Amino acid sequence: MANNNSFAGPLAGSILTPSAQKMTTLGSYLDIQNDGWAKQYLPELYESEVQRYGNRTISGFLSQISAEMPMSSDQVIWSEQGRLHLSYNGTINCTDGAVTSITGIDSGATEAHAVRKGATVVAEITGSAGTVVVKAYCKEGVETSTSALKLKPYGGANFDDLDVLVAGDTAVAIKFFVYGSEFKKGTASMTESIEPTFKTFTNKPMIIKDHFEINGSDTAQIGWVQVSGEGGESGYLWYLKSSADTKARFDDYLEMIAIESEKSDSTADSDIPDGSQGLLSAIGERGIVATNQFDSGAVLSEFDDVLKELDKQGAIEENMLFLDRDANLVIDDLLAGLNPNISGGLGFGVFNNSEDMALNLGFSGFRRGSYDFYKTDWKYLNDKSTRGSIGGLKGLLIPAGTSSVYDQNLGSNVRRPFLHVRYRASQADDRKLKSWVTGSVGGASTIGDDKMEIHYLSERCLVVQAANNFMRFDS
Repeated sequence: MANNNSFAGPLAGSILTPSAQKMTTLGSYLDIQNDGWAKQYLPELYESEVQRYGNRTISGFLSQISAEMPMSSDQVIWSEQGRLHLSYNGTINCTDGAVTSITGIDSGATEAHAVRKGATVVAEITGSAGTVVVKAYCKEGVETSTSALKLKPYGGANFDDLDVLVAGDTAVAIKFFVYGSEFKKGTASMTESIEPTFKTFTNKPMIIKDHFEINGSDTAQIGWVQVSGEGGESGYLWYLKSSADTKARFDDYLEMIAIESEKSDSTADSDIPDGSQGLLSAIGERGIVATNQFDSGAVLSEFDDVLKELDKQGAIEENMLFLDRDANLVIDDLLAGLNPNISGGLGFGVFNNSEDMALNLGFSGFRRGSYDFYKTDWKYLNDKSTRGSIGGLKGLLIPAGTSSVYDQNLGSNVRRPFLHVRYRASQADDRKLKSWVTGSVGGASTIGDDKMEIHYLSERCLVVQAANNFMRFDS
């Protein structure tokens, strides 16, 4: 009986012609292309997954410049010293020397002054005819009023005797600071004492969560792509890739909330959590914000303006610059052509004033004036999937100093970085970074559902101490 090898089924009509020789012939294989298969021959496979975006994580910023430490409360409170010397803004009546509308030199808010009778001050007064700096004597101080005082110039009976001021200037801008005191023979001592002031700040930790889920069947599904992750994960099981990406994304979130988080207005929407104050918010509220700095074509005097602002705030000698690509290149251009060995030039102290290093656009440290700066590209500002697609922020200046604070856990004063993370922890639960597995797959046996879930949780906040020494560069 003849047999044409035809049969019914999915491959009906296929003709198989076995070959007696070891050779490839058209009839030796199934015609999988014409019979509904994708390809006749096995494609050339690149088994490894291509890392088209390189290392995709942006974390690492806080690990370079901060510390992490536990806390056991719903909020963290710290105090910061006020300025040592008395300095104020206000308005002055040039006829009688009365100073009113007194505000703090930093905050610009109305506050009670601490200038006492007998104090001597240096004042800058801007009148209708110009600005003058004069020395004056406090005739009436806090013993009379904490919202006003009366000054008399050493160079005349009243301020309207000065060339730049005229009688009738009753609300002239004045800035002044106390430089000492003077008393006549046989007079009594100061009638008031000055108590030190400090400011108290607070922040609250926020809870961040994420989780990864996969059903039981897919955990046993082999793939033809060899996957890899930023944490070193590798294998042909696709869920390993998904799990590793979830963990890497969560690690980045822990850093990004410390940078971007905001305190919420609880009266606006009760469904919104309280939030927390992140780094950008803290600098905007208590630090220095510079705009249009390090634009294309910038000159060195713009960088010197940064130094002048640092001089006003405490002069932390070592500072770190975390910049986007454009700002980093602008600083390179500003410094590359300078000869560090000439008088008035830039001194690359950390590189022993090497001229070759001055011409190297990839340098990471330099010295200007009495400050050392260490700069680097900040991937967070360059990555298109994060701040690189938003704009508005060119970089940050972070002081590399420490401050002395009282640690409740240790019961003593310890030195902490100006920037550090506090996370909730106790003997019962450490919430720095928690992870746990639920389900009935992968060793878990907590529920009857045929799946595995990996949960992540952290409760933390950022503490920005002495934020007046931080600087934010906005576009």
